[in-house]
Amino acid sequence: MNLGMIAVFLVIIIVIGSILTRKCEPFLIGGSIAGAVFLYRQNFLPQWVTILENVMSSEAYLILVCGLFGSIIALLTASKGNYGFSKLVSRLCNTERKTLITTVILGIVIFIDDYLNVLSIGTAMKGVYDKRKIPRETLAYLIDSTGSPVCVLIPFSSWAVYFGSIFFSQDSVQALGCSTWLEAYVKAIPFCIYPIVTLIILFLFSFGFFPKLGKMKEAYERVEKTGMVYGESSRKYNLNEESGEDGNIWDFLVIVAVATGNLVVAQVVTLLATLVFYLVKKVLTFSEYWDCFLNGFSDMLPIVTLIISALTFQQIASEMKMTEFFIAITRPVLSAHLFPMIAFIIVSVLAFMIANAWGVCSLVAPVLLSMGTSAGASPVLIMAAILSGCVFGNHACFYSDTMVLSSQGSGMDNFDHAMSQLPYSLIAVAVSVIGFLILGFIF
Repeated sequence: MNLGMIAVFLVIIIVIGSILTRKCEPFLIGGSIAGAVFLYRQNFLPQWVTILENVMSSEAYLILVCGLFGSIIALLTASKGNYGFSKLVSRLCNTERKTLITTVILGIVIFIDDYLNVLSIGTAMKGVYDKRKIPRETLAYLIDSTGSPVCVLIPFSSWAVYFGSIFFSQDSVQALGCSTWLEAYVKAIPFCIYPIVTLIILFLFSFGFFPKLGKMKEAYERVEKTGMVYGESSRKYNLNEESGEDGNIWDFLVIVAVATGNLVVAQVVTLLATLVFYLVKKVLTFSEYWDCFLNGFSDMLPIVTLIISALTFQQIASEMKMTEFFIAITRPVLSAHLFPMIAFIIVSVLAFMIANAWGVCSLVAPVLLSMGTSAGASPVLIMAAILSGCVFGNHACFYSDTMVLSSQGSGMDNFDHAMSQLPYSLIAVAVSVIGFLILGFIF
């Protein structure tokens, strides 16, 4: 029995079921349990629980990032600091084009970490988008597309450090004559077609030179007809919003000023700083502050559940050797000229299915770099193909971490965001496939 093939079948069920019901978590949990049945037979339940516990333990950082951001967002809302920021930015963003371009610029500037990028910008810009009657789908698309795509293209981000260190540990990459991982990573950046094309489309869209497609077009039509900046399925994420009240910009600046270095450390410092600041200014009482902290943290429970469910399934799929299955079935058609394109397709499919770009890279990079260089393909192109495929999977999968966090930061249902962004992702994928095919014959 080929467990890798069964894992692929489970992914297909998860995708179809999620699309039909608009609920990802039950199918991810069910898929991980079904995978555990095939893996462990009669001992599937204890083993599944062990994997779940390990995932929650290893992902404590992500759980804290999500929960503490929920607390920060709740405190911003209660203090009206977000409205103060919105009021300031609204003076600059007095048209839709300026609003979109400002969002893109902010996304590029905050490149250190994609979690910080999507959550902070989404929270800051929601009020501006609502005032200008721009669909929340647009905000989610812009911040998601300036998250991982930008982090990959700037060699000083968390993505670059992680991927670069994995690449540099491979003999084929060291054979390029690079003395550091940074030097090797920089060689691949100009050939990272998917993130580059994604940003080109993003700029064209923001300037009004790229059409609204699919669900994005429907979102604009909804706003024009009803004035609603988000759909009915996203209403539950916006129940506590208030509007029309001015705030003090300094309340918001306290939140973002300390967001440097370790993100959890920055969040803790932010919460402590705001506690002192709000008590001194009598913005909130201590009881109000504590209630906001707890309510905000609990508001992120659905998001944490979705991410933990996805990561648990990813671990099960990894143990079922789904990656090895994909590589095995493509091995017969590999050649030096076709390898970069095939590597991009393999990584894209795996990253989309598993919803864990970093995990996919650690699994496939040693295998693909070794296979590719033995076939005569360029290691630089292979690195670029892996990076591009990982960004696509992270960017397009409707239960990936940054997809979910982009949705949360924008006050959007993650499925609505995924479907409105998908046409633009698929265009970038098509261009990437053609691009890597051409580059494979040139280099």
